[in-house]
Formats: sequence, structure tokens, C-alpha cells
Amino acid sequence: MGPPDHLAWPFFDPTHRDQACAYERWAGARLPELLEGVDGSLDEVYACSARLVGALGRAGLLRACVPAAYGGARERVDVRSLCLAREILAAASGLADFAFAMQGLGSVPITLFGNEEQKRAILPGVASGERIAAFALSEPEAGSDAGAVTARAVREGDGWRLDGVKTWISNAGLAHHYVVFARSGEGEGSKGLSAFVVDANTPGLDASQRIEVIAPHPLGTLRFADCRVPADRLLGRPGEGFKVAMATLDVFRATVGAAALGFARRALEEATRYALKRRLFGRALSDFQLTQAKLADMAVAVDAAALLVYRAGWTRDVVGGRVTREASVAKLYATESAQQVVDAAVQIFGGLGVVRGMMVERLYRDVRALRIYEGASEVLKVVIASRVLEAAQDSERSAPKPPAS
Repeated sequence: MGPPDHLAWPFFDPTHRDQACAYERWAGARLPELLEGVDGSLDEVYACSARLVGALGRAGLLRACVPAAYGGARERVDVRSLCLAREILAAASGLADFAFAMQGLGSVPITLFGNEEQKRAILPGVASGERIAAFALSEPEAGSDAGAVTARAVREGDGWRLDGVKTWISNAGLAHHYVVFARSGEGEGSKGLSAFVVDANTPGLDASQRIEVIAPHPLGTLRFADCRVPADRLLGRPGEGFKVAMATLDVFRATVGAAALGFARRALEEATRYALKRRLFGRALSDFQLTQAKLADMAVAVDAAALLVYRAGWTRDVVGGRVTREASVAKLYATESAQQVVDAAVQIFGGLGVVRGMMVERLYRDVRALRIYEGASEVLKVVIASRVLEAAQDSERSAPKPPAS
């Protein structure tokens, strides 16, 4: 496929371009073998995911997920690097993108809020692919509303006791550790949450229940029953769990948009190639203006999504600070438009587009979940609107008052 055209944009430096080429080479050379048999049972999906993490780690491609001091590629975790990796891997394989993304999502909270001992114990293994990571926030009644978490963390002796249920947890039953959010009681709603690093072999943790979805990947439910966690597994301070979760999502929402961008870019390439070779009424499908209109809309969506995704990444990396609005805009637009691009590709393929195993059919299944996880589109609209209103109110308060008459 080749690296994305937008690598020439000023959002990137030469090391980003080198990184993109490395992911492209690896995906072309290794993924066909690593993905062999992945359309079989859920057991094979789990096994394949573990293989992918190990192979990404051995190739040095997971180093983008952690800082240089712990085996990473850059001094700090670089959002543009994460986005490039996800875009390129998603264009090649949804499962490969998943394997990479969860190494970041399950370790960035430790990078941002962990103490030195926690970082040294966990992050090098994440970068090498020897340690599989996971992030456990969602519950049966708490997904987009993180303040509704009911899993409880109670202080007992020199540690904590965790009880409750987490669900929709990627890498459930596969991870070596989970970043778990539980209600520790420092306040109401989101103010009363804390974050913990819980090892998979901790007594009282059951990760055996799996969930099968339309684009299979390791996904399941965690059950905590009298699960004792040492005090040194607390991330940050008690009551900071919501802060940990939101800071992590500030980083990763833009990368979800990047994965959607990868799916959309692949869909556009597949549809373009097919339209050029498919004959209809004695002409190439690409000769018809309706086909050209579809391809034009798809191309505009891909370029616009790329601009928003890498604006968010550049802002986080270069300007710094919170990028809640930029990341939310990027994820919202990129995921919603990718759904439309992939659907258009399926339409261009016609009947072949819904044949199981065809690339566009896989993309159709892969892209759907991105509009839900790490902030459903409807929730992101609320988040974006709140930032717009806050900015307007701040501007009004700071505006000079007219002199009294």
C-alpha cells in the first residue's frame, strides 16, 4: 500500500516518516503469516493476538507506547507516533491495530501517573511485547458515564480489597495486568474513583468470561470478589482515578480516529482498484459519474479525517496541555466518516462486498465498534459542545466592560 500521503504535511518530522516506513515494511512482511487461521475459533483469535503483541515487540514497534527511559523510542510518549502506527496497522489488519493499541492504552496510565517503581516494573515488558496490557473502566451500567462506576475498592490493612464487575474489557483473559478503576469513596460520582494496577494472577480476579463480537478480538468480563491488591498498586493518589482515565483518553481518542482513518484509507484504495477493473455495460465502473462522485466523497473524508487526527496529535505533542476538544473532534469525525467510506466501498463492490473474507467486508465489521468505544459519538458531541460553550463564556468574562454612562 505504501506510507500515507499526508506524511509530507508539516505535522511530522523525519523520524515520524521513518517510523511509518518501518510499520509498512513489517505489516507487508510479517502480517500474512501471523494472521494465518485467524478467521477460525475465538481461541485462535486470542492466540493470534498474543502472537501479534510478541512480534510487534520483537520488531521494536511497541517502543512508541512507552518513554525512552523504560525502553521506548522517544523521551515522551508521542501521540503522532501512536496515530501513525494505528493508521498503518489498521489499514493492514484490524487485529494488528488492536494488539498495538491495547499495549498503549494499558500502559499510558502508568506512564502518566505511575511512580518510578511501577514504571520500571511494567513499562519495559510492555515495550518488548513480553507483557500484555489492558485497561478496565467499563461496567455493565457504566460505559460513557465513568462517574457511574460501582466496582468498589476498600482499604484493608496495608492494601485494598476490590469487588465488582468490569465488562467490554479488551485483552480480558489475555493480559498480564489490568489498569482497573474502582470507587474508593473520596467523593461523589467521578470524584470518588481510584485507579489500580492489578496483576492477572491476583486471587479473587476471574477473567474467564469471553464476549464474541462482529470483529472478533480478545474481549471479556472481569469479576473481582474479595480481590486483595497491595497498596503499592495504587496509581497516583486515592480519588484520582477519573483524572487518570480522562488524561489517558485525551491521548488515545485521537488514535482511535487514526485507526478509523486507516480503515477508510484501505477502503478507498480497494474501491478505486476495483472500480478501475470492473466492467459494467461495456465500460469500466470508474467511468460512471456516480462512481466518481462516491470516490470523491471518500477521498475528501479521508483527507479531512487525517487533518483532524494529526492536528490533535500535533497539538498534544508540541503545544502541550489538555486536548479534550481536539481529540474528541478527531475521533468523532474520523470514525463517523470512516463508517460512510467503508459502506461506500462495499456498495462499489456490490455483491462481492458482503462476501465473508473480502477485505471490504472485514473493514465493514472492523470499523463499526470505533463509533462506540472510548467515547461514543453522541457523548463526544456533548463533550465538544461543552468545550465550545466554556470557551465562549471565558471570552465573554474576559472581554473589557463598556464604560458606565
